[in-house]
Amino acid sequence: MSVNKPESEVMETIAVPPAKRSFGSRAATHFKKWWWVHLIVLIIVVLVVTLPVIYVAYPNIAQRDINRSTLSITSMVISDPKPESFVLNQTQVIGSKSSYHPEIYGFDAAVSLLGAASAFATVKVPAVKSKDGAEVVVSQSLDLSDASAFSDYCTAVMMNEEVSLNIYGKPQLQQGSLPKTTVTYNKTVTMKGLNKLKGFDVTEFHIMTTVVNGRNMNGTVYIPNPSVMTLSMGNVTLNLVVAGETLGLSYLDNLVLKPGNNTVPMTATVNESAIIGMLTSDSNPYTTGVVPFTITGNSSVYNDQELPYFTNALIANNLTVELNITKALAEIGLTI
Repeated sequence: MSVNKPESEVMETIAVPPAKRSFGSRAATHFKKWWWVHLIVLIIVVLVVTLPVIYVAYPNIAQRDINRSTLSITSMVISDPKPESFVLNQTQVIGSKSSYHPEIYGFDAAVSLLGAASAFATVKVPAVKSKDGAEVVVSQSLDLSDASAFSDYCTAVMMNEEVSLNIYGKPQLQQGSLPKTTVTYNKTVTMKGLNKLKGFDVTEFHIMTTVVNGRNMNGTVYIPNPSVMTLSMGNVTLNLVVAGETLGLSYLDNLVLKPGNNTVPMTATVNESAIIGMLTSDSNPYTTGVVPFTITGNSSVYNDQELPYFTNALIANNLTVELNITKALAEIGLTI
């Protein structure tokens, strides 16, 4: 016999679906379980992005900016010269339009006349922050690695309106906290030369009534120097030539040729009798008494040592000046 339970007592079982988890909750659980996988992926991505920047793009940008930069020499002083060395004081100025201003560390730079087979010296270039207008001051005793090559450079300076130097080295460079990178520094610097001393002149000269150390004439010479170079040339001796015949020597003692206009005392040893004989001869071509002298290089000596590089530069250049010999003789009471 069945017994019917009251309706209120009938229990119905209803299946309640679980609450749906949010995306954030699921993501948190995922990252909590697989964090190490994502860390590895992140490291790989960072390396893939940064390594090419550090080791490819950064060195290429650094080299590009070095190539685009310029270098000018605003001052060069050569002092205490010896046959195989001299003291160099030089100021260089960097030109750069780059937005990056890396530190360029000190480096050795081979310096040569542009197009020469070898460098004449190695200059120690100090560290500098590469930015527009930055000055680089070089001050050192410079040993010549190739004195003959330096002689060629000095001759080029003497004979040309402009002369070009090549500066080559491999400095290290660093931008901010990035690692150091090595770049190639290969620059051509064009400077004004002495342009054959164009404008050289003997502004005055006199015959000495008393001979001193064999010298019987004195006066002053004007030497223009359009370059930025100051050259300590020591005791300079020049040949005085008339019509192919050497008639004397001229001396510029302790010559320091500075940028701009130089007025320098001069003495000379001249064969007076030969000149007077020439002016009084029947075949005298200089009837006005004005004689054209060709001045050629003889030697450059500093501290009793000849400086071949300066001597060769002087020999390469010939100068011509006209001297009024009749006027000079009249000053000491001689009329011809």
